[in-house]
Amino acid sequence: MDNSKNLQGQVDLDEIDRNIIAELQANGRVTNAELAERVGVAASTCIARVRSLVSRKIITGFTATVDPRALGIGLQVLISVTVRSGARQGIMALSDELRALPEVMELYFLGGVEDFIVHLAARDSDHVRDFVVEHLSAHPAVSSTRTSIVFHHYQNPVRPT
Repeated sequence: MDNSKNLQGQVDLDEIDRNIIAELQANGRVTNAELAERVGVAASTCIARVRSLVSRKIITGFTATVDPRALGIGLQVLISVTVRSGARQGIMALSDELRALPEVMELYFLGGVEDFIVHLAARDSDHVRDFVVEHLSAHPAVSSTRTSIVFHHYQNPVRPT
């Protein structure tokens, strides 16, 4: 296994590592024996490679995908947030405040017109309105917001090149 990085700072992965990553992204609960069979290596080799991918922080975690509706989340929205030009020094504090809120699924810190995109999980539109009023519009650092409803969310796994 090669731990070297290429000119772009990417870790060089061989075909077996790439296949292991793809299989784990498709099913993170696959047994080591089945994973080894799928990628064509011995089980001992497979577990060593998975451990190496984890220790090198190429694989950063394993998660469960949950249907938001089962948790009472009937609506997801993306809220674009622009910070006041005079409040730039407080941008990281705002980021910390938003990340601490349970409704915030993801927070993107951006370059460009907007400073953040907040991926919000909400029960309904009243919940969204309350969130925007209490946590964004009333915040002294926030200049403006724009809310977009998510009708459907597609997610492709990161694929090593």
